[in-house]
Amino acid sequence: FARYGAGLALIVGILVMMHRILPARHLRFRVILPGVLLNTVTWLLLASLFSLFLSQAGNYDVTYGSLGSVVIVLIFFYLSAALLLIGAHFNVAYSKLEPVPPPVPGAGGLSFGAINRYMRSRRAKRRGSLPMTQPQDQLHVTFPGRVVMIGFGSIGQGVLPLVLRHIGLDKAKLTIISADQYGREEAEAFGVDFSVQTLTPDNYRQILEPLVGPGDFLLNLSVDVASLALIEFANSRGALYLDTCIEPWAGGYTDPGLSPSGRSNYALREAALALRARLGPGPTAVVTHGANPGHVSHLVKQALLDIAAATGTPAAVPTERAGWAALARQLGVKVIHIAERDTQVSATPKAVGEFVNTWSIDGFAGEGCQPAELGWGVHEKQLPADGARHDFGSDAAIYLLRPGASVKVRSWTPLEGPYHGFLITHNEAISLTDFLTVHDGDKVLYRPTCHYAYHPCDDAVLSVHEMAGKNWQVQANQRLMTDEIVAGIDELGVLLCGHARGAYWLGSRLSVEEARSLAPYNNATSLQVCGAVLAGMVWAIENPQRGLVEPEEMDFRRCLDVAGPYWGPRHGAFTDWTPLLDRETLFAEDIDRDDPWQFKNIRVL
Repeated sequence: FARYGAGLALIVGILVMMHRILPARHLRFRVILPGVLLNTVTWLLLASLFSLFLSQAGNYDVTYGSLGSVVIVLIFFYLSAALLLIGAHFNVAYSKLEPVPPPVPGAGGLSFGAINRYMRSRRAKRRGSLPMTQPQDQLHVTFPGRVVMIGFGSIGQGVLPLVLRHIGLDKAKLTIISADQYGREEAEAFGVDFSVQTLTPDNYRQILEPLVGPGDFLLNLSVDVASLALIEFANSRGALYLDTCIEPWAGGYTDPGLSPSGRSNYALREAALALRARLGPGPTAVVTHGANPGHVSHLVKQALLDIAAATGTPAAVPTERAGWAALARQLGVKVIHIAERDTQVSATPKAVGEFVNTWSIDGFAGEGCQPAELGWGVHEKQLPADGARHDFGSDAAIYLLRPGASVKVRSWTPLEGPYHGFLITHNEAISLTDFLTVHDGDKVLYRPTCHYAYHPCDDAVLSVHEMAGKNWQVQANQRLMTDEIVAGIDELGVLLCGHARGAYWLGSRLSVEEARSLAPYNNATSLQVCGAVLAGMVWAIENPQRGLVEPEEMDFRRCLDVAGPYWGPRHGAFTDWTPLLDRETLFAEDIDRDDPWQFKNIRVL
């Protein structure tokens, strides 16, 4: 027994090691165990049958001569490798894992699971980038209540480790509700309850009422679940709330029964402000607090202070809305871009008929099909030919009669330099413009133009181009880039233009390697969002009775401090770039040389 028992233990040990090391993702022992057991039994059966075959039918010496033994060993190895692959596929099917594409030989950053993770950790330690500011050691706040997380896609999976790391709470009081099985493995690895249920207008109260009560936290990271319905529910239950965008029920972004104005982010924001007026004071509900919208509003405040210091403009840190608006006006800021260039790349190129992205595909496709929107500044001389104003609300923004993913604008980031980005609608384009407006009674004296200028990863650009060719019908095959990313950064920041120093960019240049060294289950894009979600949760817990609030109404320094370690070192750069750079070299254009910061100069036609 000792001989056979030791042999069996050796076989099991080798199989466990191979199932753990070879995959291009980290797998828990209980996930690989079924495949290991299947491999053990089938390999022992193979060895017995192969031995019987050789003794009864195999006569390789006649065919191969002295090489017969080598051929026999190679055939046995081939069959053993086939069994190993069968065991791996059995684990995928049995545990309902989402397979990640295999590494491509010759591609930069070729990775083999645990080997690559170990080497990446060693390189990070040598560079000194791990642990940077030691974010994993700081407990920001304790929370005695229950936490219900709705949605567990790329952001939910990325934020869970940060919540457990920085907020003192009982994991037994944390529940995840997801519309599918994606992420169950991670939730179980952290010992967090995971429930597959789709929330609808008919059932969300019934599902959530047993889970949410006074002093609890409702964290909404879902798509196709109406934010305003959840805000009102959380308010009625005495619970805190946070989301990363104001989401409608399924189909709301593309409902043909609504006018373009009616399905805009402007309309969603106005509905949220109306709900705030109706609910009045109560439990804190933080809306639109991800990377953008959200964290970028705090960066704008810091950028205004940086510009004031650089231009010698005396400026105390404003403590209320009017002070920030007055400072922006005094500095002469005409345009604010949320300027982002994502260069992350996968070893697996995009296939025809596939939508590939570094964050929620449903989220990107949905907002890309909404009308292009931008906050509209008082310096603008003319409305675009396809532009329109809303006939309700603050009048701080306009929309274009075309999908945002079909409109391109010129912008700039320090590493990329000049680039073309999509004018995707985002809440911060409206809320920042509204927040920085200077009024004299009903007259608007100052208001900047503000919009997103988004260049996603190159595969996502191809995906959008293909989707547009299908009349904005999103591809059936979709792939979220996570572990397969081999290189790249997400350069995300704010670009404030028109002041005495020209333009100033402030933001993050987080690489995928840095993101992975800081937190599991993240790429560079998702970690920027997750750090901001964490900051919003901490602020809400510290300020539990503020009612419905937008990012511009929060303590920007507290939020920058909490999220900062997960954004990497904050980088600022002045530039003399304008959207007139190198224009009219090939063809004549309709541009305004008297004011470079007119939207007609920024838009790509």
